[in-house]
Amino acid sequence: MSGRSVAQACKTWVSLWLRASLLAIALAVAALPARADIKVDLELVLAVDASRSIDAFEYRLQRMGYAKALIHPTVIGAITSGPLRRIAVSYVEWSGAVQQATLVGWTVIDGKASAAAFAEKLTAAPRRFLGGTSISGAIGYSLRMFHGNGIRGTRRVIDISGDGPNNRGVPSVVARDAAVRAGITINGLAILNDRPSRPPWPEEPVDIHYKTKVIGGPGAFMMVVKGFDAFAAAIRNKLIREIAEGGAGRSAREDYACAATHSPCIAVTSVRNTSQPGDTRP
Repeated sequence: MSGRSVAQACKTWVSLWLRASLLAIALAVAALPARADIKVDLELVLAVDASRSIDAFEYRLQRMGYAKALIHPTVIGAITSGPLRRIAVSYVEWSGAVQQATLVGWTVIDGKASAAAFAEKLTAAPRRFLGGTSISGAIGYSLRMFHGNGIRGTRRVIDISGDGPNNRGVPSVVARDAAVRAGITINGLAILNDRPSRPPWPEEPVDIHYKTKVIGGPGAFMMVVKGFDAFAAAIRNKLIREIAEGGAGRSAREDYACAATHSPCIAVTSVRNTSQPGDTRP
């Protein structure tokens, strides 16, 4: 056999060996068990208003309200009382139509230590925005966060809070309806803020806007809080209800649950299974 023939034979052998090796690797990878999603009782996106109407003092009250609520013993008790005894939480701040950021990514909370770690990350994160108010942008961003997150919750909820109606991007109802069609429940915390930082044009009252154009899906409800001083207690009560109730169906009603716990928040508006796609009735 000539030297050229030997070289060609070696080249062919190496090529076949490489192909066989790659095929073996591919088969081995395919045989590996797929990474199972982490099962939790609730997947919860906390979507929090960081628009220009929220000044530095209010922003701090709002951020600390969430951090303190998540480590409160009653909230921890609600988290660990579910069938799986854990939930997954992420924290998003939003402002204008393309102004959203994840401050703390998906975190499984199953007790004091994991809740404290989440709260520590949250309090350390800087503020990102000072723009307009796009509730629709916040809903759309939060909806995408559920895709491929490696978590499988019995329920999926977007908890959105803010002190003004949507004034940037597509209408709130468009984003709300898309989320509801995807099986997401949107709950709301409307903050009544009478500070003179609102835009000069007439706006729909924030509580009406949230009730008719933001919340929706199975078990959806909203709370109304008067001012940021009452925010911490309101969000704590809201989280407890969100985590513990599991979307049990009820008819629409006015619930003064906050008063029963001596919270400074005012009437809680509960809307159950009525806000479906296209519905904007008060």
